[in-house]
Amino acid sequence: MRLSSADKSVLLSIARESIARAVGGREPAGAREVSAMLREPAGVFVTLELHRELRGCIGYVEPVLPLAEATREVAAKAALEDPRFDPVTSGELSEIEIEISVLSPLHEIHSPDEVTVGVHGLVLESGFRRGLLLPQVATDYGWDRFEFLSHTARKAGLPPDAWKRPGARLSTFTVERFSEQELPEHSDDNQ
Repeated sequence: MRLSSADKSVLLSIARESIARAVGGREPAGAREVSAMLREPAGVFVTLELHRELRGCIGYVEPVLPLAEATREVAAKAALEDPRFDPVTSGELSEIEIEISVLSPLHEIHSPDEVTVGVHGLVLESGFRRGLLLPQVATDYGWDRFEFLSHTARKAGLPPDAWKRPGARLSTFTVERFSEQELPEHSDDNQ
């Protein structure tokens, strides 16, 4: 999926509005008119940072909703429901930075050699457990391929070598990643 700058700006605006409404205890905004591309189902993650530190990240791996609607939902959840953090407060809203990662479909792989650090995100599934890390996580931490695989296993609540075990399923995906910092011209913050 290749999004135009206008589509990226719309998604950032939808995410910002959704976060502000959720933090303020207001109902989500109604659907707005969006391009055909944003009406297509897609997996998406919204990452929130405060002073360059992770403040929340939630998303949908599978394309369960139209992209605009999925972005609206996961933005609010990233602000209020990430179990690793307290909910975002109204005092933090103006300083929260929003990044959106739109996911490609998952591609099952059969060898760790198929993973390119910095390009691929990873999903590891084993039994009822599933762990996912976005491609930027590996580069942010300077991990090599095997560290990335081990951390994805840990994210699933599994031992670091779980990706080697029989029955473990590995999938890769790519993302189209953009943020408010890169598109400062996005308008209609609706705070």
